[in-house]
Amino acid sequence: MIRSDGYDLWLSYEYPDTREAEQYAGLLRTAAVAGGSGILDSAAEELERALPRLCGGSYAGKVLRGTESVSAPDLLAAPYRLLPAAVKDRAGPGTVPKGDGFRIVSSFARGCPRILITSGTDRGILYGTFAFLRIMQLGLPVTALSVTDSPKIGWRMLDHWDNPDGSIERGYAGKSLWKWDELPGTVDPRYADYARACASIGLNCSVLNNVNAAPGILSPAYLEKIRALAGVFRRYGITVFLSVNFASPVLLGKLPTADPLDDRVRQWWKNKADEIYRYIPDFGGFLVKADSEGQAGPYAYGRTHADGANMLAEALAPHGGIVVWRAFVYGQGETDRAKKAYADFRPLDGKFADTVAVQVKNGPIDFQPREPVHPLFGAMERTTLFMELQATQEYLGQEKHIVYLAPMWKEILDFDVNGGTGKRLTVGGIVS
Repeated sequence: MIRSDGYDLWLSYEYPDTREAEQYAGLLRTAAVAGGSGILDSAAEELERALPRLCGGSYAGKVLRGTESVSAPDLLAAPYRLLPAAVKDRAGPGTVPKGDGFRIVSSFARGCPRILITSGTDRGILYGTFAFLRIMQLGLPVTALSVTDSPKIGWRMLDHWDNPDGSIERGYAGKSLWKWDELPGTVDPRYADYARACASIGLNCSVLNNVNAAPGILSPAYLEKIRALAGVFRRYGITVFLSVNFASPVLLGKLPTADPLDDRVRQWWKNKADEIYRYIPDFGGFLVKADSEGQAGPYAYGRTHADGANMLAEALAPHGGIVVWRAFVYGQGETDRAKKAYADFRPLDGKFADTVAVQVKNGPIDFQPREPVHPLFGAMERTTLFMELQATQEYLGQEKHIVYLAPMWKEILDFDVNGGTGKRLTVGGIVS
């Protein structure tokens, strides 16, 4: 059944006109997803969900998985490493992009699939599957495809401002999706729907909680709940992150200080990181809001943002986690909020650990529908920078105006931080 209430978003797979559906049905009688993993299973499930709708109601095709085989399926989705030599040649040697990139190619050579979706990673197979189904949704021909695409940014993250009590900071559309009171015993099917929607547009990370973080999110009781969510998200290539309160060693660990250079504090965070990874082996890392709007941070101890971020990075390093440290900082009494982040972070360029990313908002002031590009993007050449874009009512017209954010975001990404005076360097180039 296709829902008419919008819940399916862009994944309803309403098939095109009858003629196109019949053409698709004739071309895609058999499909197979090679290999075995949760992500590849998700790709197979997507084909099982979409093909009957896009090929018309009489479609009788089947999607084979993993150990099942077919001599030459009409559609094959398979990691490049598993392809027979002849099929690799049809894909085009050297044309499969690195990382989570994918290739979609049509072929009518004997012994080859009519449509091949391949990638170097399972996640890339899932992205390629969604991309192929988008082509079908648009009613476009699939007999002469040669598509190569790859994400330009490694960490594609959706940050939630959800609180443990179910409320959402700046929330205007109900309560949190995460039902903490039910987890881990009851895992709502909507969690998979959420992860599926995220994966369909290439998102690969989710920060579950508000940057004004409650320290209890790091307690064993909540880690059990987060483990259940991570298990759902993993099948869609989504890595879980958590926002953490910098004062957690005091508020949760009962230490007398949260000084990032205190050995007791450093050990507390190392122990906590070890604990988190026992629950969630593929945990992504921490997002931190510190020394801003009343949130605790290293300034209380005469330390810098780099001191605080590097201490957390040291705790996560043995597990491969990263720290995302927000550069949106200001407090009461600031005479010039617009320059605060630049003044605080510019002198620290090159002092952050390699596994720290400084997350910079698109502009220097909060909730401005139009504002200049943040000057930090052209001022921290030796620091990894992420860009923060907010899809909140403050940018969406407060339910009074119709606003489409993509052109504004593109304008920011295309902005030349050198102002045309030297080699062109865009914000998009910096954050990628």
